[in-house]
Amino acid sequence: MHIDFNCDMGESFGPYTFGADEGLMRYISSANVAGGFHAGDPHVMRETVALAKEHGVAVGVHNGYRDLVGFGRREIKGTAEEIHDELIYQLGALREFARLDGMEVQHVKPHGALYMVAARDEEVSRAIIEAIQRVDPALVLYCMRASVTYELARKMGQPTATEFFADRGYNEEGQIVFTRKVAERVLHGITEGKVETVSGRDIDIAADSICVHGDTPGAAKMAEAIVRKLGENGVEIRPIGRAEQRVS
Repeated sequence: MHIDFNCDMGESFGPYTFGADEGLMRYISSANVAGGFHAGDPHVMRETVALAKEHGVAVGVHNGYRDLVGFGRREIKGTAEEIHDELIYQLGALREFARLDGMEVQHVKPHGALYMVAARDEEVSRAIIEAIQRVDPALVLYCMRASVTYELARKMGQPTATEFFADRGYNEEGQIVFTRKVAERVLHGITEGKVETVSGRDIDIAADSICVHGDTPGAAKMAEAIVRKLGENGVEIRPIGRAEQRVS
């Protein structure tokens, strides 16, 4: 059995250091690299790609709203066309840095408020999917299974990777809620396909990738514990792979 392990990376900005990238990179298989709108800058992006290559970690763009002040966690009212074009802009930046290091971009994962808005809004999800399909249809879109994004991607033939959030809680509908907990549920979620909700009931959950957020307190230790526990139970950590590389 194998599972992808992704984490948000490259979210420092100028003189400000954010997240535990160096500590986390040794445990994950896929890095979501900030596209410069909610966090990150060209220098940080280049260094993050280089660090990922050093550790054999795949890279994808972590595109967000244009919201450096709010770290992309505020909903920004804009048109679908703006979301479409801003994803292409952020993806283009990462593709060039990846190319310089001899790497391919593996995936797209919207950040923060954009991720959550897309999860319930078909117009926003469509703008994201259409942008991916215009640039590189082999890119994999990370999303929640219980989301409009996932359902629309299936209809449009866009490859997806569904996520299990180690440091988030789940409600009864299988959607994430923003409470942070120790990741004791991960092994149960990955091997049994079950997760305990915030109300204490077990629900079914299907996932292709585990996610830990780089700014979660103790994220590196959490990631180490997850990898060790999964390894002890025969679960291998490896990248999801681009659509053209995936085996059905």
